[in-house]
Formats: sequence, structure tokens, C-alpha cells
Amino acid sequence: MTTVVDASVAAQWVLNEPSSGRALALRDETALIAPSLIASEIGSALWKAVRRGAVQSADAIAAINNILIPFDALIPIEDLRSRALEFAIELNHPIYDCFYLALAERERCPLVTADKRLMAAAKKIKRIEVRAL
Repeated sequence: MTTVVDASVAAQWVLNEPSSGRALALRDETALIAPSLIASEIGSALWKAVRRGAVQSADAIAAINNILIPFDALIPIEDLRSRALEFAIELNHPIYDCFYLALAERERCPLVTADKRLMAAAKKIKRIEVRAL
């Protein structure tokens, strides 16, 4: 089975969060895909962790260099842009989250997220399976 994971899940692979164990287990349970923008979103999460003193700079840099290894495929956002914008408009939700929805719909596979706002928005689209981490 293939699963789309968003940055809220992938960042937990390197950040010590309450559900990091579940996020790590997911890597071993399924083939993982994501839109290519996940690299920038994870980078942003790491930057914020450095700013608040939760992670050392060197560790964050090492993490960003290895974080994409578990993915079986990263899909260019250019391939998803129209559908992502349609979802953003329909759901009144930021487009960057909607790239994950567009990919889950296109690949007919579930999206796993730890983002409560994305989860609430995604539940309005009945044809996409969205699971909470």
C-alpha cells in the first residue's frame, strides 16, 4: 500500500514529539510519497526547532539532508498545482496543504497527517481518505 504523508508527520521522524513513535512506525508499514514541497516544509519545521532551542543547528542540517530518504517518490508540485488550487479555493485552506490532498486524490491512497486544521478541511472531501497520525 502507498500512503501520502505530510510534513507534520515527516518532521516527527527527527523532532521529539509525542507521536514521533507512531510517525516512525509508519515509515516501516507502507510505501511513502509526498509532493516535493515537503522538503521546504520540513526545513521550516527544523528552522523553528533551532530557533526555540529544541534542536542544534548541526543536527537540523544533518536531518534535512537525510529526511527524504524514506520516501519512495516525491512528486513535483507542478504536476499537482491546478488541483491543489481548486482544493484551496473550495476548502478556503492554504494551498501548500492542498498539494497533499491533490496527491492523495490522484494516487487514490490515504493521506496521514498530524495537522488538525488539514484534517478538518480534508474531511469535507469524501473521496479522499485522511487519517490522523
